[in-house]
Amino acid sequence: MPVMKILALHIAIIGLVAFSQSASSQTREDTVSKKAVVISVDATINPSTAEYISSGIQQALEANAECLIIKLNTPGGLLKSTRVIVSEILDSEVPVVVFVYPGGSQAASAGVFITLAGHIAAMAPGTNIGAAHPVTMQGEQDSIMNEKATNDAAAFIRTISEKRARNVKWAEDAVRKSLSITETEALKENVIDLIAVSIEDLLDKIDGRKISLPSGEKVLDTKNAEEIDVEMDFKQKLLGLLSDPNIAYILLMIGLYGIMFELYNPGAIFPGVIGAICLIVAFYSLHTLPVNYSGLALIILSIILFIAEIKVVSHGLLTIGGVISLILGSIMLIDADSTLEVMKISWKVILVIVIFTVAFFVFAIGFGIKAQTRKPTTGAEGIIGEEGETISNLDPEGQVRVHGEIWNAESPDGFISQGTRVIVTAISNLRLTVRKLKQTK
Repeated sequence: MPVMKILALHIAIIGLVAFSQSASSQTREDTVSKKAVVISVDATINPSTAEYISSGIQQALEANAECLIIKLNTPGGLLKSTRVIVSEILDSEVPVVVFVYPGGSQAASAGVFITLAGHIAAMAPGTNIGAAHPVTMQGEQDSIMNEKATNDAAAFIRTISEKRARNVKWAEDAVRKSLSITETEALKENVIDLIAVSIEDLLDKIDGRKISLPSGEKVLDTKNAEEIDVEMDFKQKLLGLLSDPNIAYILLMIGLYGIMFELYNPGAIFPGVIGAICLIVAFYSLHTLPVNYSGLALIILSIILFIAEIKVVSHGLLTIGGVISLILGSIMLIDADSTLEVMKISWKVILVIVIFTVAFFVFAIGFGIKAQTRKPTTGAEGIIGEEGETISNLDPEGQVRVHGEIWNAESPDGFISQGTRVIVTAISNLRLTVRKLKQTK
């Protein structure tokens, strides 16, 4: 009987240990299975950013992640791309947490719209949010366009704020009055949901929060969740580079220079190939940006005027027109109705391009004028004024040697003996007209 009791006790202990290990293993498994996908947006908002966030949402869905965390630091960007991003976030079936991070970061302009669109909006200490007033190329000169852009942006941000139950009045003031506030003020004004010092702190603080998704409600289980960092792929990085207005502008000018050089120097090949490639890539870049085709037309017109100056001497009038057209076209090229200064072509880049272009064409024009005024050195006209020697008597016709070549010649002054130095005065039908030099051998 004691033996049976001891055996039963051992069996009970073994079962308890096995259960404990199984529970522990299950707990560890559950902990490991919890994932949080993290992407980092540290640039202007453009088509590459929109594609990056969209792919991040998709990867979070495929990984069955608890949430997608967007680490945000942006001065703003394109309104069109911002609308795409906001739409993706609002329709996302995975909770999107927008985190203005790290310290010193900002969510300005387009960043305000994206932050407010997140299911959870958070900020790190030492960050700020606001200044969402749309900036136009026309500035204060076109009050109607400014008012239209402002009203449109205000309606857009009201819709986002109402959907996420955030401070609608402040959101609209951020657009209309360019208000900007710190993270503590944002929390107090119900602009964001919380302040976190790190991703780990953020995951702890959002754990247990109830999120409303298009398919229904979800309770976040993010405590000790595994962080999965997702970076931009090569395509997205390349698209981001090409979405820079300055890069697009430089590629456009290089393309035009290359094509023009090839047209004036047929057979050079290399400038034409490089020009064609740059021009095609430039058009792709411009496709991602809000292009003003009037500006593009003015740039092309400037090149035509510079070329015309080479062909027609206008005493600099065509060059002046080309410079004015190039500057205006460069300024107008990007139609930034709702973008910030960062989305415009830099004045430094414009000035460098204008100076380089003018210098190039001034050099070309100077070279062309010198070529036109220089005495011909080849062909029929090039032999006029050259000296030679008669190799037979001219009475009045005979033969002369000029530049080592034998020519039929005639003398309008009458007989010239063999071996006399002569000078060519005219040429007609490959027959030279020569006169005796004053000095004789």
